[in-house]
Amino acid sequence: MSDTMKAVIAEDGKPLSLQDVPRPTPGDNEVLVKINAAGLNRADLVQRAGKYPPPPGASDIMGLECAGTIEALGANVSGWQAGDRVCALLAGGGYAEYCAVDAGSLLRVPDNLTLLKAAALPEAMMTVYANIFMRCAFKPGESILIHGGTSGIGSMAIQMVKAAGAEEIWTTAGSAEKCKAAETLGATRAINYKEEDFEEIVRAGGSADVILDMVGGDYVQKNISAAKVNGRICNIAYLNGSKVELNLIHLMMKRLVLTGTTLRARPVEEKAEIRAAIEDQFWPLVAAGDIRPVIDETFDFDEAEAAQALMAKGGHIGKILLKVG
Repeated sequence: MSDTMKAVIAEDGKPLSLQDVPRPTPGDNEVLVKINAAGLNRADLVQRAGKYPPPPGASDIMGLECAGTIEALGANVSGWQAGDRVCALLAGGGYAEYCAVDAGSLLRVPDNLTLLKAAALPEAMMTVYANIFMRCAFKPGESILIHGGTSGIGSMAIQMVKAAGAEEIWTTAGSAEKCKAAETLGATRAINYKEEDFEEIVRAGGSADVILDMVGGDYVQKNISAAKVNGRICNIAYLNGSKVELNLIHLMMKRLVLTGTTLRARPVEEKAEIRAAIEDQFWPLVAAGDIRPVIDETFDFDEAEAAQALMAKGGHIGKILLKVG
């Protein structure tokens, strides 16, 4: 095996390009994955802009999820073997031919999925579980508002809460086409935020027990208004800004929880806990085809610049993928 590999490299003021870089060596608790496909995430754009550096020890190559086959095992890894088809949550390194990943962040790809499709799953499913089910303690029979319903995370959140017994699933999207797609996935009411006020609609429908938001800005106050008594609101990004002026009286009167999390920099032990819960509670539904990846477009490895341009434009429905192998 060569000591080098191809990877997508970002240089200031230049388009993304494929370059030769050192191939990673797996640590004792890691495996080396030969990557077939990688998922794009908006965090990649933020990293490229210099505002979201990888955590200490992680690869500085972009890419937070991938799928491929195990090439080599670290000394302490058991339960896996070379050739196993896997998908993985990464702290970085997905835009490359190989990556080293902690064994606790691996999921076995079911027979019904290609590696390409599997690359759309790890980051979205683990983000949804960590925030909606762990942080917000979502329970069957509750109602939920999911912003960005046709994003990679939103499209997966709709499917997962529906499978978990949600009573009402509201979501927001920016076009009639996106709203239709969200309702096809299982949303009971998709709200075109360019034409309708989600705050009024959700309040008229009884308000939401849980709200998942990646928008921020003026949505923060609207979320507080749209939440039920004892509601839980979780922010996972702030596309419209993280500095806001709030009237917090309803936070107090409704006994709300307003929280936020990130996934990338968590210890590998926490990621392994999330992965185990996904494997136990939702992976059988993936294997049965009841939860499926939603893929907008796939780009060849040397088209990463075009792939990120599509993501930045924001018109996609579901995941954007890079085909590596």
